[in-house]
Formats: sequence, C-alpha cells, structure tokens
Amino acid sequence: MMVLEIRLASKVAPSFSDLHLDIKQRLHSNYWLKGGRGSTKSSFISIEIILGIMKDPEANAVVIRKVAATLRDSVYDQYLWAIDVLGVDDYWKDSVSPMTLTYIPTGQQIRFKGADKPRKIKSQKFRHGYIKFKHYEETDEFPNFSEIRSINQSLNRGGNNIITFYSYNPPASVNSWVNQTTEHEKLRDDTLVHSSDYLTVPREWLGKEFIADAAQLKIDNPKAYAHEYLGEVTGTGAEVFDNVVQRRITDEEIQLFDNIKRGLDFGFASDPLAYIEVYFDLARHRLFVFNEIYQVGLKNRVAVSMIQKIDTSNKPIIGDSASPGTIAEYRDMSLNVIGARKGPGSRDQGYKWLQDLREIVIDPIRCPNAAREFSSYELERDANNNFKAGYPDGNDHAMDATRYALESIIKRGGFKPWK
Repeated sequence: MMVLEIRLASKVAPSFSDLHLDIKQRLHSNYWLKGGRGSTKSSFISIEIILGIMKDPEANAVVIRKVAATLRDSVYDQYLWAIDVLGVDDYWKDSVSPMTLTYIPTGQQIRFKGADKPRKIKSQKFRHGYIKFKHYEETDEFPNFSEIRSINQSLNRGGNNIITFYSYNPPASVNSWVNQTTEHEKLRDDTLVHSSDYLTVPREWLGKEFIADAAQLKIDNPKAYAHEYLGEVTGTGAEVFDNVVQRRITDEEIQLFDNIKRGLDFGFASDPLAYIEVYFDLARHRLFVFNEIYQVGLKNRVAVSMIQKIDTSNKPIIGDSASPGTIAEYRDMSLNVIGARKGPGSRDQGYKWLQDLREIVIDPIRCPNAAREFSSYELERDANNNFKAGYPDGNDHAMDATRYALESIIKRGGFKPWK
C-alpha cells in the first residue's frame, strides 16, 4: 500500500494534498469538491475511492449521476483511468452490464447508478461489507438536495466511517441550490467544502490546447473564463433561467427521443437565423435542446438546404409567423414550415413555461448558441438598480425558436411547476 500512496502523490494535483490527509485522518465525512474545468477533482476522488477499497476489505462504493445514460462515457471511464494510473488493473474486473468494477481478491465492488432510476439505487446490497464511499458526480445536475438526501438515507446503513463526495462545477447563478447550500447554509460539522481550479495542475497533464483555450477565453470573455475555468459563481441573481443544465447529450439518449419538436426563428439583417431541435420529457418536465443551426446572413435557399441535411423527416417546423412571405418561400422549397400562432402575451407565457421546467438540458457542444442565450439571459435593471418588469428583448433567437417548437405543448399549460 505504501507504493500506491506514492503513486497517488504523483497523480494528484498539489491543491488536493491537504484534502488527502484530511480523508486519511478521517476528519470529515462529507466532502464537497467544487472547481472549474481541468481542476482534476473527479480524478482525485476516483483515486481515493479505488485506494480506499483496496485498503479496507469491508468497503464498497456507489457512484451516482442524475442520468444513467451519462455514466458510461464520463465517470465510469474516470474510474478505469484511476485503476490504470495506479497500476492495479490486474486486481480489478470491469463490467458494463451491470456497470460495476470488482476488486478481484475480495469481491468488493464499485457500482455506477443513475438517479433517474431511484429504485435501483435504494436496493443496494453487497455480499460482503457495506457502502463506505458514495460519489455524486456533477452534483449540480440534481434539482435540489432533498433528492440526494433521500438517496443517502437509504444508502447510509450497515457501517461506520462512511464518506460521501460531491463533485461539481458551480453553476453561474448565485440562486442555484448547490451554491446556496455550500455558500450560505449551515452545513454539518463533519462537512468540508474544497475549491480547486486548473492553475495548480501540472501543465503537461492538461495539454497545450486546453491551456490555449483557457487563455483565449480569458481575453474574449473574462466572466465566462472565471466561471468555466476558475469555478467562480459569476451570476447576479438576475438570471431568468436558473434551471439550465449544460452537459453532453449522448447519441444513445437522442435515439430514445420519440417526439422531436422543431422551431425556426428567421434572421433579419444582422440577426441570426436560429433553427432548434428539442425533446420534451413530459413525465419528468425536462427539456432537451440537442441540435441547432445559428447563422447570420443565410440566404433562404441555403438555410433550407442546411435544415434538410439534419432533418430528413419533413415533419412540421414551427416558424415565426411574423414572416408569412418567408414561410411561403420555405414551403415552396419543400420545407414543412408552419407559422406559430403566437398571440398577445405568448412570448411571456412561453418564457414563464420554460422557467417552470424542472430542467432545460442543453448540449453546449451541439448547441453552443442556445447554451449561451439561455444561460446568459437576465432581467434588466432600472436607474435605481431594481429589476424591470417583463422579459428583455434581444439575444433571444434560439430561445424564441425553442418556444415556437414547443408551442402546442405550452398552450396546453396546466402542469404543476417543480419549484
């Protein structure tokens, strides 16, 4: 085990050295690890849990993300990496069905579970030992702490010295529950909040491209840099959509979307054309934004061609009815565009409906402009620094395309908000 400790020291960023000693001395039971991109917080946790299981024959672990479909290509691969860098792959067996890692000498396990299937989490029983380690990856994906507390209540049984890790990139908004929990609420005495960023990580671990991207964003958008790379809470409390979750939406998830909606906001002069594809999970009141076209100066024929390349179904696309001539031209080119019904107050109704959703999940790789619009859209202030009534106009092209796409669902109304 001394050899493994030495390997750990060589694979952990300096910012985690004191935290490792804190865990080793059992000074706390709950660890909230927040940080920006490249802070290596998840790498640290995965190494700690692998070593912790190998040291304690009674220890097992459960690793949890909000959505099960995101486990395979994220946190599961992270733990495989930890096994490899520690040089202990001969002692571990991996399986993806069910998704587990098994320590061969004793049969101890690390199980990977999605909280969208709560029954499968609450029924965890191990042949030997207990759940000593829990790891909530991307904790901010959960809608509130009460859901996590419910899971903890069912898993915190059968053993002492249970350690729970919460890892996350702090949401920009100060009103986010995870920011409120760690910054403003009184935490249990056995809780430690740890902050980290990429600046303490050896540059060779991150690579030249990562460093260059961070440096460029610091020049182009200092606020975005502070949030994304330094893990700072940069929101003002004026954010309209505090339910936005930015994460990769996998091809496997998209294949299960059975009723895709499409919306189109036409570009005028310097305004971009915005085409959006979304899926609304009615059972969970969760919206997925997973495809976009967003470009200034597109000629109608070019725009139609681009849309037809990614949407071969020719199912209805709901477009801005303020442009009936453009809609007619698009239809002449065989694109099935239908004008939105809109009407007095429809914009406010649409935005309020989107605010009340449990989550608006946006893939920032597939839809960078929708992610930017939704996450940066804020209420305006008057001369006395009070918020103005109503939603501000401008920088809302992807958002308008989204509400057009969902118009038939929004007009039904009637569901009880999750907040």
